[in-house]
Amino acid sequence: MIETHKIILFDGVCNLCNGAINYVIKRDPNNVFKFAALQSEIGQELTAKFKIDGSKIDSIILIDGDKHYEKSTAALYIAKHLSGAYPLLFGFIIVPKFIRNAVYDYVARNRYKWFGKKDKCMIPTAELKNKFL
Repeated sequence: MIETHKIILFDGVCNLCNGAINYVIKRDPNNVFKFAALQSEIGQELTAKFKIDGSKIDSIILIDGDKHYEKSTAALYIAKHLSGAYPLLFGFIIVPKFIRNAVYDYVARNRYKWFGKKDKCMIPTAELKNKFL
């Protein structure tokens, strides 16, 4: 099951991140994505497998087969698979990564201050449970 889906790892206690995951779920009619919190057991297993620094938990991570993408690159690859006009955002991949990630990092550094933080990871509703690992 995991191999057939792209996996989005996210900060499970971040309100902005949880909102973004709900946003993606609503725009993923082909069920391309599965989700896991970085703090979860599967999240930790996958970050170890891909040798991703767990201390950099401020990044969304997209796992696509044997590849992984972080930060703005992950967001653009995710947008590429959403319904509507979102795939057009993938055009921003031509912007140098250091510029894209500077904007991403600014938001990531301030996400708890601007959007708040939960005490624990979100629990998916019964109808969404099959989308989470």
